[in-house]
Amino acid sequence: MHGEPKFAPGFSSFTSVNPDAPKGGRLVQGTLGSFDTTNPFIIMGVPVAGVRENVAESLMARSIDEPFTLYGLLAESVELPDDRSQITFNINPKAQFSDGRPVTAADVLFSFEVLKEKGRPTHRSYFKKVVNAEQLSDLKIRFVFDASGDRELPLILGVMPVFARHVLTSETFEQTTLTPFIGSGPYTMATINPGRSITYKRNPGYWGRDLPVNRGRFNFDELRYDYFRDDNVMFEAFKNGEIDIRFEDNPALWSQGYDFPAIRDGRILKAEIPAQQPAGMNALVFNTRKPLFANPAVRRALIQLYDFEFVNRSLFNGLYKRTQSFFERSVLSSTGREADAEERRLLSPFPGSVTPEAMAGRSWLPETDGSGRNRTNLGKALDILTKAGFKTVGGRLTDPAGNPVAIEMLVNSAQQRLLSGYVADLARIGITLTIRQVDSAQYQARLRTYDYDMIQYSWVPSLSPGNEQLFRFSGAVGKQPGSFNFAGVDSPAADAMITAMLSARGPETFRSAVRALDRVLLSGDYVIPLYHVPAYWVAHAARIRRPAQPAMAGLLIDTWWTDKK
Repeated sequence: MHGEPKFAPGFSSFTSVNPDAPKGGRLVQGTLGSFDTTNPFIIMGVPVAGVRENVAESLMARSIDEPFTLYGLLAESVELPDDRSQITFNINPKAQFSDGRPVTAADVLFSFEVLKEKGRPTHRSYFKKVVNAEQLSDLKIRFVFDASGDRELPLILGVMPVFARHVLTSETFEQTTLTPFIGSGPYTMATINPGRSITYKRNPGYWGRDLPVNRGRFNFDELRYDYFRDDNVMFEAFKNGEIDIRFEDNPALWSQGYDFPAIRDGRILKAEIPAQQPAGMNALVFNTRKPLFANPAVRRALIQLYDFEFVNRSLFNGLYKRTQSFFERSVLSSTGREADAEERRLLSPFPGSVTPEAMAGRSWLPETDGSGRNRTNLGKALDILTKAGFKTVGGRLTDPAGNPVAIEMLVNSAQQRLLSGYVADLARIGITLTIRQVDSAQYQARLRTYDYDMIQYSWVPSLSPGNEQLFRFSGAVGKQPGSFNFAGVDSPAADAMITAMLSARGPETFRSAVRALDRVLLSGDYVIPLYHVPAYWVAHAARIRRPAQPAMAGLLIDTWWTDKK
């Protein structure tokens, strides 16, 4: 995306792999919820885990050791001018789907057209910038872009999933199904137990097994994902050896819950691994489409009322860190950094869109003494609301029209411990907060239509954020069902910063644009930022091995293997 690729032509493998990793064994992973479709590329349904990673391939493979660099996969080469106004992909003649049919430019064109018309809003948003898609031969296809200057778009086309045109049709594509998904990747769907588990088998005839981007990867003969409705049950399954690996995000459990026989006798290993990826924004999200949360004063007041220090001390042994940025734990974060000249230039057409504190890099969240008696912040919150015309009547807070203030927090898992203190603090100033728990299918349906007051959500960025930011924070996309703009951000300044980020030609201007976007989002008070873990916490069966050097892209299971000894 920016600068030069790390690996020269003819490289043998990525750095963060064991190129000699043995093949074989089985890995069982646990996941919460359920599923009702094997197609993860549509809005309808709850997709099964593992399809994108193991079955559906793209034209190019993303480097696991760089922020955003692509190398050949289904496409063995590309033709790209310096202005990135178009890109031509040359399909590898060896590429084939798991049923033996070759991958052709016609499959690529079909995939592009069906995603543009019927795919998730992300794809529809990206691909509308393509003004012409032309099949030049059986193995050659060219995409020409509009004049928006989006320099990420050729890479977005490079990671587009490619579907089998002889299996899917435009009509069947958008239907939920439990039929095995046919792709060109290293695994095939072997056993589907609806809503309960799915098993993938490594394809011994996988066409791309010797490519440099795949060497040392996709090592397990069998991958199984077991579904659980409750995390406590899933943890017990892990302790009993029914699951092979667990990524932990609960500090209390990490510090106190991993003292059981399998840990003590060495059958399960526990590790803290340094993180190279941004932590992102894990937050309680306000739906600003709702009249109550369209009022910035309400959002500011509710941010004051969240007592992170008490929650961290009482529930999480003080091991969490407060999240202060949408690009937390990275050089892209604006927190602690004063806006540079390029940021000020980008933001100058939008006076008032960034607070002075955010411009100075000092938009710190309110703190408490951790005692659970959040009196100072309660007073500040009530003062903000009073100045905005809210009143307390009979112990209930009412809006300027005299309506009692009541909020529903939509959740799909038990979060009462996390939110109980917040519910109590809101009640102290006369606000009723109801926790509404629904099953995963209903939860996803309500998210798609933005039918909620508040939710908890985590936007996880990479070190090269790009078009996905449109899907998360663009005003136009946020008016469409199915986007990840759960907060309803509708800010010309945010849209302009995303445009600047996509058109940046160097790492410095790109970094400035991302930080400027961060300042706009923080100034909008769209969320109550929660917390993040300082490192990757993982426990796994002792027979499972991982590369000595973790990838920049994170803990990638496809680089791990079974030690047969």
